[in-house]
Amino acid sequence: MTGTENTAFRPFETHLDQDAALRILRDASQGADDGEIFLERRRSEALVFDDGRVKTASYDAAEGFGLRAVRGETAGYAHSTEISEAALRRASETARLAVGDGGGTLAEPPQATNRKLYGDGNPIADAAFPVKIETLREIDAFARALDPRVVQVSATLAASIQEVTILRPDGTLVQDSRPMSRLNVSVIVEQDGRREQGGTGGGGRAGLDGLLDRAHWEATTREALRIALVNLDAEPAPAGIMDVVLGPGWPGILLHEAIGHGLEGDANRKGTSAFAGLMGQRIAAPGVTVLDDGTIPDRRGSISVDDEGTPSGRNVLIEDGILVGFMQDRQNARLMGTAPTGNGRRESYAHPPMPRMTNTYMISGNAAPEDILADLKDGIYAVGFGGGQVDITNGKFVFSCTEAYRVKNGQVGAAIKGATLIGDGPTALRQITAIGNDMALDPGIGNCGKAGQWVPVGVGQPTLRIGGLTVGGSAA
Repeated sequence: MTGTENTAFRPFETHLDQDAALRILRDASQGADDGEIFLERRRSEALVFDDGRVKTASYDAAEGFGLRAVRGETAGYAHSTEISEAALRRASETARLAVGDGGGTLAEPPQATNRKLYGDGNPIADAAFPVKIETLREIDAFARALDPRVVQVSATLAASIQEVTILRPDGTLVQDSRPMSRLNVSVIVEQDGRREQGGTGGGGRAGLDGLLDRAHWEATTREALRIALVNLDAEPAPAGIMDVVLGPGWPGILLHEAIGHGLEGDANRKGTSAFAGLMGQRIAAPGVTVLDDGTIPDRRGSISVDDEGTPSGRNVLIEDGILVGFMQDRQNARLMGTAPTGNGRRESYAHPPMPRMTNTYMISGNAAPEDILADLKDGIYAVGFGGGQVDITNGKFVFSCTEAYRVKNGQVGAAIKGATLIGDGPTALRQITAIGNDMALDPGIGNCGKAGQWVPVGVGQPTLRIGGLTVGGSAA
């Protein structure tokens, strides 16, 4: 660890003169519609205990800035790992090229907020290094003692702190300190020459104390083992068009991918989304209400302010089946004649912001989950998902199930393996035939990729029944 581990990031006290930085930014954004300097320091630690030994113990620290000038649909962006006046001037000259002679009118700054959705402590410093390693070692031993069929255990503990300072041309200064922690456990079991895997985990914008608590990691380890043993007895999945019931919580990743990306402002402004031009129209079955909410305290996808300085929001996207809103950053909101929604996000100072999701979820309906399953005559019950692929221009998706069951005449039967769900978001939205009263958020494991950038996100949903999805099975 470094000597600055618990020293707050104050770039205008340690690296730059704030007045000089503001003059440079104003010069870069003269005649522009918008612009900012985004300064960041990030520190992260990742520990991996795999197959009885420490496989990885890494610590990374990075800092830098990005300077942006925006005019119309064009943005000039330059970044550097060197936070200095000389580097700022070079970046200003580069970003200025996109603005040209200007002619724009500088947009109003974001509304100020004092809201904090999480603490500003550094979770890396919550426990000593030997304590973290010993906890991972105990997880390994505990998993192996639970069942003799356990042949491999992998446990990962990760913690980070991202500190950002955003300076806008009007002089507005916004700061945010964003902690993150996560524990993951993966177990491989073997019986009669067959090996299967199960994994789970979670975390959020909080410290490590809760994750290092024995009751927590024991429960996480037991759940990873349960999933592995379920898959050990799983039968080959059937194939065909059938009704599917999705479990609550993490299965909302299908909603995130197949629908969420299509409701981001840039894709709709450019007409590349399957939902472009459908504002105010019915795009989903009655009862379907979907939100993107960055204001939930301590959640993985939450942000007190986005990476342009706009406070995060609780934004309704679909209300009772009607499309009512998109997720917006400042540029796309301005070009579409609407207000930014606090969804301007970037991976780091080396990336420009764009409209991104935070915590995207469907709210509960009125049906009891057991009744939804009881009404399923012939289909599958999907509880866990792995990877997936989506084309946002038409919403077509393919998702692999990590835990799923065959259902006939309302009875949940054998576990199945190798199942993939194939369909498209717009059709799936209309074919939702039942919505449970058990909405849950995922445990804090989501990462979202877009245009080469990755950001942490959350997902959630209640139990859902969707009619007529194509299920791709595995070979017997």
